[in-house]
Amino acid sequence: MHWIDPESLLEIAGTMERFIINTHGEVDGFVMRDQAEMPILVHTPPHLGDEMTREVKIGTKVGVRGVRPRGAHLISAVAVTTENARQIVDRGPEHDRKHPKADHRKMEAKGRVHLSLFGPKGELRGALLTDGTILRIGPKEAKEVAGLLAPNATVAATGDGIETRHGRAIEVKAIGSEPGSLRPVHKPKPKHDHSKPKHPNEAHA
Repeated sequence: MHWIDPESLLEIAGTMERFIINTHGEVDGFVMRDQAEMPILVHTPPHLGDEMTREVKIGTKVGVRGVRPRGAHLISAVAVTTENARQIVDRGPEHDRKHPKADHRKMEAKGRVHLSLFGPKGELRGALLTDGTILRIGPKEAKEVAGLLAPNATVAATGDGIETRHGRAIEVKAIGSEPGSLRPVHKPKPKHDHSKPKHPNEAHA
């Protein structure tokens, strides 16, 4: 989103409620309350995570300039303004940036969905539970279990998780409405490109 001029976008104000982390333990968003006390999910790119946690504090006022993808209750942020008027702008990631080392362990969760979680283009990617647990799942797999990731749904899940000072996130391996009804999450197999010859000599046949 760094190619968009943030000043061309409407600013939405709210109160910072909590950070959202991914399964690498990186902050890649937050939840804020608008003036009507409605929760709003804001996506921020992971490369801004350190700056976000350093400059933005829970309970403070923030302003967000971003875009709203179709069909998702989400703002994909281009710039975030802090309470002391500092602006954090997405200028694109560093090319040599790597994910931090994550200490994963088996985790399980059960509870009610507070918010659905989306990727920056509006693709369903998981859920935030009322106890603060974050469930992460691939966009194609999420379509198969969308009802379990909707607000107020009851969901149970197991998978590989990580816990940080900003909460815990689980990469879902099995999911269901109750712990006794979990079904495995199967990642789709990669599609083969049949347009390319299987053997080099076939190109000259």
